[in-house]
Amino acid sequence: MSETMPRYIIVITVVALALALAPCCLSSKTVGGGYLYPQFYDHSCPNAQEIVKNVVAKAVAKEPRMAASLLRLHFHDCFVKGCDASVLLDSSGSIISEKGSNPNRNSARGFDVIDEIKAAVEKECPHTVSCADIMALAARDSTAGGPSWEVPLGRRDSRGASLSGSNNNIPAPNNTFQTILTKFKLQGLDIVDLVALSGKQIQYPVSPYVLRYGLSALYDQHFRWSHTIGNARCTSFRQRLYNQSGNGQPDYTLDQAYASQLRANCPRSGGDQNLFFLDFVSPINFDNSYFKNLLANKGLLNSDQVLFTMNGVSRELVKTYAYNQELFFQQFAKSMIKMGNISPLTNRKGEIRMNCRKVNA
Repeated sequence: MSETMPRYIIVITVVALALALAPCCLSSKTVGGGYLYPQFYDHSCPNAQEIVKNVVAKAVAKEPRMAASLLRLHFHDCFVKGCDASVLLDSSGSIISEKGSNPNRNSARGFDVIDEIKAAVEKECPHTVSCADIMALAARDSTAGGPSWEVPLGRRDSRGASLSGSNNNIPAPNNTFQTILTKFKLQGLDIVDLVALSGKQIQYPVSPYVLRYGLSALYDQHFRWSHTIGNARCTSFRQRLYNQSGNGQPDYTLDQAYASQLRANCPRSGGDQNLFFLDFVSPINFDNSYFKNLLANKGLLNSDQVLFTMNGVSRELVKTYAYNQELFFQQFAKSMIKMGNISPLTNRKGEIRMNCRKVNA
């Protein structure tokens, strides 16, 4: 205890200072020279945020799992070509949709909800609100009951997609810790962002809400960003139960009683699509149970548990968020804003799509 507590105090101090020194103004200058700011639609479409909030609330009330799906969708969009709604495009002409990539195929969801929001917003104020901004707002509104934040707005939509970027840039549930961290750093995110966003488990294959919704949810081939909420498929963590290192042995860093429960519905073969809660303690709540699970060696995905076992800095962050939910919420909000600012199209770049699934004619 005497060796662990000082480091725990240091981590809390560092995170608290980072939050305290964060700019109070949420407008941010992008690489292209444009700005994003929460009041972007105050005059051109003042009801836009309320429309998004209402549609998301209705969708999540109908299907709680949708919260994690919308979080994950935003994550999978931002990690590819920046937050430009490229993930929403269907294949057409020269465009090869990102929906067919390994991380998204048969797992990315929420497109119909985005379509419904877009239709309602277009009716209110035609050709004004981008699909990229709708996704950012929908992700924020999916964390009801958890953290909230003002979303910087003003993104525009891309005219293309990147299948290769989707396959290569999004963290996978079986990636090593260093590979995951490298993919985050390539997006301008750091280890604090990685741990916080993993807490929101989404449904990637399952982590806390993204943190309950999905880091893991964020990356999982089936949805896992912000693992505090969401589900993961059997195929995304089966190797941990039976053949972690290619020697026919399970992952002994996984609590063995928990592993036995998982094997009951995740056999050596078959049952690939069987779903498991990323956070089995509070699967539909956005809280810090995800981190408490990691302390007990009950992280579902390998990409979740390595946050506690493979790096000293991430281990102390996991402990910090497990003991202090408010600090986790604060950092999660800050990291979501930071992720949402990844290479957005602004000013005259891109377009405002009329239909989120296809570029304008």
